[in-house]
Amino acid sequence: MMSLPDKSPSEQFATHGRARRAALDFYVGAKECVVRAGFGWEIDWQEQLMLERVDECHILREQAWVVLSSGMRAAVVARLFEQISHAFCDWDAVAIRENPTRCVQRALVSFSHPGKINAIAENCRMLAVEGVDAWKRSLRAHGPTWLTRFSYIGPVTCWHLAKNVGMDVVKPDRHLVRMAQASGARDPSALCALFASLTGDRLAVVDLVLWRYATLRPDYVSEIRALKLDEPSRFSGLLRHVRPAANASGSPGAGHADAQAD
Repeated sequence: MMSLPDKSPSEQFATHGRARRAALDFYVGAKECVVRAGFGWEIDWQEQLMLERVDECHILREQAWVVLSSGMRAAVVARLFEQISHAFCDWDAVAIRENPTRCVQRALVSFSHPGKINAIAENCRMLAVEGVDAWKRSLRAHGPTWLTRFSYIGPVTCWHLAKNVGMDVVKPDRHLVRMAQASGARDPSALCALFASLTGDRLAVVDLVLWRYATLRPDYVSEIRALKLDEPSRFSGLLRHVRPAANASGSPGAGHADAQAD
C-alpha cells in the first residue's frame, strides 16, 4: 500500500517558504550588523573585487596579508600591516626587486618572524619571475589549490588568498566551519551557497559577511543552530536542495580549518 506524504503540497510549500524567510532574515540581519559595526567597506571591497582587475601591487599585498594571518588574529595582523607594507616599499614590485634583502631586514624590525617575512619576500620574487598575466592564467586554469606553490600558503590558506585576489570562492575558516556544522550543511560552501541563492550576493561576499558577523557576535553558533535548517519536517530539507558551490577549477569548494584567523 502506497504511503501518503506527511504534508500536502500546499503545506510543504508554506513550510519551505518559512524556511527561506528565516534563513533570509538571519543573513540580512547579519549583514546589517556588520555594516552598523563599521565594516560596510569590507563588503563593498569584496563585491567589487575581480581577478581580472587586480594588479601586481594588490596580489603582493594580499599574499603578505594571508601569510601573516596564518595562525594569527586578523586584528593583530591589522596592527602590524602598515609597518610591514612600508618595509616592503608599499608593495611596489620594482622597488622590492631592487633590494629584497633590505625589505626583509626592515620588516623583521616590526615583526620578528623570519619564516613569514622571508616567505613574503620569496612570493614577491616568484610573482616577478612568472609575471602577473601568466600567474592569473594559471590560477584560473588550476583553481585555488594551485596557490600552494607560494611559500607559507597551504591547502587551507590558498582559499583565503584566492578570495582576496578576486575569485568567487568560499574560505571555510573556523567560524564558517562551526556555522556549517550547526546548520547541518555539508560544508561552508553549501551554507554560503544557500545564502547566495536567497540574496544574489556573491559567494565571497556571503563568506565575508558570515565571518565578520562571527567576530562580532560570540553567540553566532547558537543563532544559526536556532534556524534549524537541517530539520526536514520544518524546512523541507532546504539545505539539501542547494548545490555545492563550485570553485574556479570547477569542483565543489572544499572545507578547511582556519584561513582567515580571528
